[in-house]
Amino acid sequence: MIRLKQKYQKEVISQLLKEIEVKNNMAVPKIEKVVVNMGIGEVAKNKEMLDQVKKDMAVITGQMPQIRGAKVSVASFGIRRGMPVGLRVTLRNEKMYSFLDKLFSIVLPRLRDFRGVSKSSFDRQGNYTLGIVEHTVFPEIDITKSQSRGLEITIVTKSKDIEKSMKLLELLGMPFEKGE
Repeated sequence: MIRLKQKYQKEVISQLLKEIEVKNNMAVPKIEKVVVNMGIGEVAKNKEMLDQVKKDMAVITGQMPQIRGAKVSVASFGIRRGMPVGLRVTLRNEKMYSFLDKLFSIVLPRLRDFRGVSKSSFDRQGNYTLGIVEHTVFPEIDITKSQSRGLEITIVTKSKDIEKSMKLLELLGMPFEKGE
């Protein structure tokens, strides 16, 4: 079993039951899915580079990415409706927990000048969105073969409360910034 999933089931649920004063295990907040997005910009015109970026994203997430097309045409950017503009992967269950474990324990501490992630990146529904400037901080990526690209990682939780979601991620090992 995945280390982070095991931690959630054995430690986090019992701690959350005490702290948020819920009687039922099913009412405890949990992570529903993780969505990873990457904009591809000018890479979309170069088939060879697009294949490399897709491979990188597949290696990072453990799942083949879906190519997302532009919804509207924007003449000033040279984008037509339907042109590929991004890659998306939705992770659930085992892959989600292994990705989050890798993110919390390996990738985030490798970031330059890392002092913790912001606590203000929650939306109204209790979901957390994190931006990573370079996807090359993931240990699987060969820096010599790939160009640096940004990633957006959204952690979708079942809780509709920001405080509960923050507590859940904190107990799972998300390194929030100190202070405040």
